Amino acid sequence: EGRIGRILYMKQLMLGNKALARGLYEAGCSVVSSYPGTPSTEVTEEAAKYDEIYCEWAPNEKVAMEVAFGASLAGKRSFCGMKHVGLNVAADPLYTCSYTGVNAGFVICVADDPGMHSSQNEQDSRHHAIAAKIPMIEPSDSQEAIDFTKMAFEVSEQFDTPVIIKMVTRVAHSQSIVNTVDRVVPPVVPYEKNIAKYVMMPANAKVRHTVLEEKLRKNKFDLNDLLDQLQEVKKMGSMKDILSMLPGINKKVKDVEIDDRQFDRMKAIILLWLKNMENI
Repeated sequence: EGRIGRILYMKQLMLGNKALARGLYEAGCSVVSSYPGTPSTEVTEEAAKYDEIYCEWAPNEKVAMEVAFGASLAGKRSFCGMKHVGLNVAADPLYTCSYTGVNAGFVICVADDPGMHSSQNEQDSRHHAIAAKIPMIEPSDSQEAIDFTKMAFEVSEQFDTPVIIKMVTRVAHSQSIVNTVDRVVPPVVPYEKNIAKYVMMPANAKVRHTVLEEKLRKNKFDLNDLLDQLQEVKKMGSMKDILSMLPGINKKVKDVEIDDRQFDRMKAIILLWLKNMENI
């Protein structure tokens, strides 16, 4: 435990779902509406332990998403959680709020269950994200569950879109070390009546669909961006130098030989792809 400036931080062992709930708390989330289902249930159970967050179990996943989306429109950061089969139930508001966008940050957690530890089928929710054209982020441990949750709210508000966090059983029910910090609550975003943006009658929905497609084109990340980022990383030094900057990795790579020609190989592959795409 310690303090950096005015920020209190604490290192502890934490379950993945509990860490996601901690991320909601630290991000200033105010409303949580979910439907229980393993492996997602603990997120809302843990969030309910924070007095600053209003939490409820909804009658079903569709209602949960609509309640959380309503809170977002009212100007409060909001969240809803469910397991993978529940996202099918919530598909109506999911695909519609992709068109409308948000007011305050709106984050959806879907917990997939590879291996069917507690489910009637296996389902990859990434296909829903692609079809709905909603960004999805996937934590790989408890610390990322905290960090990615906070980032999801920032992305949601910056790009006027819901954001999906995809958990899986192994991450949701595993424990790893995390650093926690104080809660930061953003100002309430004033609600502004906008029928054309939020009422998805066919005439409005057609226009909002065009807005969504243009937004995706504007923020598109392509191979040229990847090549630029690769060049920037290369400027930082050798792969060994870069890895030595990472906590816990520096000692492990001390006596390891790393071939920096991998940079050049990757660059050559990207350039080849770009050349081939010009001929398509």
